Formats: sequence, structure tokens, C-alpha cells
Amino acid sequence: MGKPTGFLEFDRHLPSKRPVNERREDYKEFVNMYSGQDLNKQAARCMNCGIPFCHHGCPLGNVIPEFNDAVYKQEWKEAYEILTSTNNFPEFTGRICPAPCESACVLGINQPPVAIEEIERHIIEIAFEKGFVKANHPTIRTGKKVVVVGSGPAGLAAADQLNAAGHTVTVFERDDEPGGLLRYGIPDFKLEKWVVARRIKLMGEAGITFRCNAEVGANISINDLLREFQAIVLAGGSTVPRDLPVPGRHLKGVHFAMDFLKQQNKRVSNLPLTTEDIFATGKNVVVIGGGDTGSDCVGTSNRHKAKSVTQFELMPKPPHARTNFMPWPTYPMILKTSSSHEEGADRHWAIATKEFVGDEQGNLKALKTVKLEWKMTEDGRAAQFTEVPGSEQDLPCELALLAMGFVHPEHKGLLKELDIELDDRGNVKASEKNYQTSIPKIFVAGDMRRGQSLVVWAISEGRECARKVDEYLIGASLLERKDQSLIAL
Repeated sequence: MGKPTGFLEFDRHLPSKRPVNERREDYKEFVNMYSGQDLNKQAARCMNCGIPFCHHGCPLGNVIPEFNDAVYKQEWKEAYEILTSTNNFPEFTGRICPAPCESACVLGINQPPVAIEEIERHIIEIAFEKGFVKANHPTIRTGKKVVVVGSGPAGLAAADQLNAAGHTVTVFERDDEPGGLLRYGIPDFKLEKWVVARRIKLMGEAGITFRCNAEVGANISINDLLREFQAIVLAGGSTVPRDLPVPGRHLKGVHFAMDFLKQQNKRVSNLPLTTEDIFATGKNVVVIGGGDTGSDCVGTSNRHKAKSVTQFELMPKPPHARTNFMPWPTYPMILKTSSSHEEGADRHWAIATKEFVGDEQGNLKALKTVKLEWKMTEDGRAAQFTEVPGSEQDLPCELALLAMGFVHPEHKGLLKELDIELDDRGNVKASEKNYQTSIPKIFVAGDMRRGQSLVVWAISEGRECARKVDEYLIGASLLERKDQSLIAL
């Protein structure tokens, strides 16, 4: 590495953020950039370990020590080329990935790990600034036509890879702009939408066609696509939210989290709304669910100027650090405090909602909750719970947001019309071996296949699926395998 002793000399240091009181007033990103000197020091902390476990921690298999070395030497084009050899969209993952690579960093055994995610964000933004990032025009066209259904991270990655292989790619998106979860699910304060639009523009210049307001199985005939295209990639995501069927669920003021987040993203982008407004302004807001979606609801509610924001989690409070049952280099299930939590929220664990309480006009006015006591297994996992006697209480609430995850893709419409085989969880059935569904020319990638997961996993799925489609169409593929960089090492 450029500085073998860097991990001994420099501590982990993350970029500064705009003050909480300031950033709560808008929907812009608030994480600043490193100075050149700070970036150099953070890259220098990569320690040239004998086995770089960060490769295995990253679902994309990013070649991390090598791009850190290039950053330290200020070889920006080399760093960009190494990074994009495995990751189509580092501008997304560098902003919103939970960085499982950092959990697997060897330095993280007894020190804070290398700031891999931030270094990644800096590489791609410097590459854009220096003009290295250009439309990826294929050398030749194969004459094969492929359709990708869904323009979230899995669909975009599949489309980008298939276009690079020379196939003619059309992406169908049912919403009014492409991007899927990246555009409509993730708030602008985490990922401004000009970042998504910038990438979509490059993909369009490279020859990929995007058709919006085009829902396959509704206003677009799947039979027409089967006749016109040689292969189809389903990348529609896991979009059916987990519900909470308790008394009072019908009351006005109880909404799914994604309906709330999508509306706000559309407002920020000045896109038309077709549903009734959902605002947190002046209300006691309760977010039910402790994951990333719930955290996004917290940040959005604070920007709406909610009267109060409370977040519930059914599971017990996680530990602050690794336990014996979360050994390095596994991804630890520990307590996380997001930037939205920093902005203000009252967090509670081991809480269940028993009832939504309404007023005479049918509006939500409170939640009836109960505390839970969890029985833990020998390996530290929560196994079953019982309600704590006498712990029931009513909590004032005029807006409840259900952020409890997603169960599977939508079955009605496209999947039902195809009569495609599903797995026992309700996802489209296909193995990692070939990503091929029960209908030979139809493939599937991302959350639609593996279930709700991370953006970085969706990109990985899209890339791997594209290689299998390429092999199906041509008989072989030159697209890089996920493990190819590791084999080269």
C-alpha cells in the first residue's frame, strides 16, 4: 500500500455534516466532502492485509484495497476504473449503503474500520468532476433485444450490463420517472435526485431506452413483449408492505411508510400527486418499525415540523457492540443511530401496538401499546415474547406510519398473468445459478427474487442476472463475474 503504517498513524474520521437545525429546514444532502488531505489520510489507513475480507463483506466484491491505494497516490482515473469494474453505481452505494465491507475490514478487529463507503463516494464524485465518467457505448450490437421491467437498482444494473454486452435494452417503469426505490423510496436528504437523473442520462446516451408510465401487465401487454424481445428481466422489487391488522387499522391517519415517503419525494421533485396528502406537520407521529425505512420516516417527519416523533420496534434493543454471537467478520446486528435519529426521535424497543384508537370522526388520536418481554436463545437471539402485565398505555398519535418491511412482490397483474412459479415466501422462484424463472426466456433479479434487501445486493443481483441473460442469448458472456476480481488476486 502507499503508506504501510497509515493505520497506525491516522484515526478514522468521517466528513462533517451540516448542523441539525440547519439541515432539518430542507431536503438537501448534508454530508460534506473530505479535504484532499483528509481523504489521503483515510485511504492511507487501508493496511494491505494478507486476506482482504472486505472483498467478501461487499455483495459486489469491490476491489477495495486497490482503489484505496490509488486514492492515496491520487491516481484518480485508476481508482475510478477499479471501482467501476465491479460497481455500476458507486454514487448510490457511496451515499446509502450500510457498508457491510466495513464490518469485514481487518482493521475493524480492534480499531475503527477504514471509511470505505466515504472513499467510494469521493472516487466517483472526483471522477465526474474530472470528466472520466462517460456513456458506456458498446463496441458492437448483437441484434438481440432485452426488456427490463422495473428501473430500481437491480433493473438499472441489469440494463447497464446488458447494454455493455451489446444487446438493445428497453426499460419499462410504471412510475413517471425512472429510478424506482432510488427515486421514490429514499429521501432527498440521503440521495438527491439529480444524482439519479445524472446516471439515467448517461445510460440513455449509451443507448438504453426508458419508457415511463408503462406498467407491464396493465397498460403494457406482456404477450407483446414476449413476442418482440428475446429475453425479459423482472426487477420490480418487493413492494407489498407488511401490514398491522389490529383494531382501528382503517382509521384516517394510519398509512404505509412508503406512501408517505413517495409523496414527499414527488413534492421535492415537483411531480404531480394523485393521492390524498399525508403530512406530519403539527402532529404526534409514531413510526412503527425500526429499520432504514422507519428512520427515513423520522427524518421526513422532522422536516414536516411534526409536534413529536416516536419510533417503535417490536424486537428488543440491540447491543451497542459485537457480542460473542456476532464475531468478526460477520455483519453485526448492533444498535445503529442514523442521521435522522440525530435530528430528534423518541425511540422504544420491545413495544407492540395493540390498537389504533380513533375519535368520533374516524380520525386517529392514539395508539394502545404494550411492553414485551423477550425470551432469548442460547446464541443471543430473540425467540418469543410475552406481554408485560399492566404495561398497556395510550400514546397520543395523529399519524402512524407502518414501516415494518415488505413481504414479497405484487402478485396481481404481471405475475398472475404470467402464471410464473413463486417460492414459499411469495417471491419469483429462480436460483442464483442462472436467475431463470419457470418461463425460460424470463429472468428475475433483486428483491423480486431474494426478498427485501439492500441496494448494494440489488445491484449485485442485476449484474449477475445480466451475465446469465447474456449467456442465454449468446452462449457465453464476457461480463465480469462477481468473484472474478477475487480469482485474479
